[in-house]
Amino acid sequence: MQLLEPVTTSEVFKILSSIPAKTSVLDFVPTSVLKSCSPLFSELIAHLANLSFSRGIFPSKFKHASVSPILKKPNLDPSVPANYRPISNLNNISKIIERLFLTRLLPHITSSPNFNPMQSAYRRHHSTETSLIHLLDSVYHAADDGLATLLLSLDLSAAFDTIDHSILLKRLSTSFGVMGSAHNWLNSYLSERSNSVRVGSSSSSVLSSICGVPQGSVLGPVLFSIYISPIAHIASQFNVSQQQYADDTQLMLFLSPSDLDGSLLNLQQCLSSLKSWFFHNGLALNSDKTEAICLGTTHRRQSLSDLASIQVADASVTLSDHIKLLGVTLDNRLSFDKHVSNVCSISYFHIRALRHIRTCLDLESSKSIACAIVGSRLDYANSCLSGVSSYNIHRLQRVQNCLARVVMPTRPVIASHSLLAALHWLPIHQRVTFKLACLVYRGLHGTSPAYLSSLLHAYAPTRTLRSSSAHLLVEPRLRTSLASRASIPLDHASGTLYPIISNLLLLYPLSDPNSKLTSLSHSYTNCHLVNSPRL
Repeated sequence: MQLLEPVTTSEVFKILSSIPAKTSVLDFVPTSVLKSCSPLFSELIAHLANLSFSRGIFPSKFKHASVSPILKKPNLDPSVPANYRPISNLNNISKIIERLFLTRLLPHITSSPNFNPMQSAYRRHHSTETSLIHLLDSVYHAADDGLATLLLSLDLSAAFDTIDHSILLKRLSTSFGVMGSAHNWLNSYLSERSNSVRVGSSSSSVLSSICGVPQGSVLGPVLFSIYISPIAHIASQFNVSQQQYADDTQLMLFLSPSDLDGSLLNLQQCLSSLKSWFFHNGLALNSDKTEAICLGTTHRRQSLSDLASIQVADASVTLSDHIKLLGVTLDNRLSFDKHVSNVCSISYFHIRALRHIRTCLDLESSKSIACAIVGSRLDYANSCLSGVSSYNIHRLQRVQNCLARVVMPTRPVIASHSLLAALHWLPIHQRVTFKLACLVYRGLHGTSPAYLSSLLHAYAPTRTLRSSSAHLLVEPRLRTSLASRASIPLDHASGTLYPIISNLLLLYPLSDPNSKLTSLSHSYTNCHLVNSPRL
């Protein structure tokens, strides 16, 4: 990649139409003015971007960032500077130019064999949920093969702030083939940057930035993913599975009691190589926040009961009975009991708050607030709950029922399923099913991560049968009840997932699933509860 394609006015106009209306303290033209005068500013910004790309120079006026320190977690001590995450507020025109450059850079980077295919952050159709699904699928199938999974969640200290610019630029050219004006532009983008910290109306003096990428920028996260992409190659050398979401890195080692010592030695060598790589690339592994857990069947975990800790970066990490990974709490039995308890606890807290102000809201406003503060928590990564106990599903269902009664207070009290039907809310069990159906549908149409779509195989009978045109999938043969959760999302009373996928394929066989699935989900939600109690 050497030359950048010219920017068109329509391309800039589309970006201006989609950007949020918020304005940064560094904006010399308010965002509201940019959006209201989009036709005029589209031509000006397109011309500016073309000049910048052709000459390989990023405008120096846009290299300053106003940094806002944000607490990483609400319960952290605000007097400790390390507990803050620096978020860079940049000029909006600067971010538009970055986005234009990113649309030209990203296809080239992701198509390179040196890019980590298991990096799920900042990529279209990838999410924390797809990353978690792949991790759980690996764990389930390992359990079916009689193996336990040792999962390590690595944490890097101030990862975005310690990137060495010279190493990053060299990696872009040697590993990803970014040359010419594109490479010069990135060199200009990274060099001579400055920032100042702003709290309220007060601002610090201006300091130069000699390393790191701006957190809050458009290009920064992708450049970070490029910087740490060699981690995948190091892990594969030692037959250790890995996946990443930004700087959150998970290592998976599948253990057998017959070869436990050899597998652990392999892991230690992998961790030593990673530690050395982090050191030479200006990164530091935070062993205090590194977590480890052993996942698998009860029998297999008991056979590995002597394994109590793992040595990581000269520190001993004790195996925990649960860890929080990408917003989901995983316990060593994969029962999701603790995760469901956490979701219920915080949901009831918000429901109580909503109940206090419900009389001041109309129905539509209360529905919107309910979906935003509670519904989003019930839906987050809910596909991971496939196959969990009916007890946990009922706990979540009680939360949704309670929420429905707050949104639609009725006297006398009517049945919960009638309230859900009136609100057009699918019950928890059906929400999980529909999420899985959408994910499978996207996988079959090439709009999901490759690591998920590769798990789906169309059913092809050896001879001509009526099922040949039914759009069925191959159901893997699994031996353990834990592994069966990877392929059977519904109980036997409700049927299977495959008829749902077949109906989706028949309705929209070759169309864009992103737009169609949105309307389909609305129609499914609106009619399901009224017409039938079953899928």
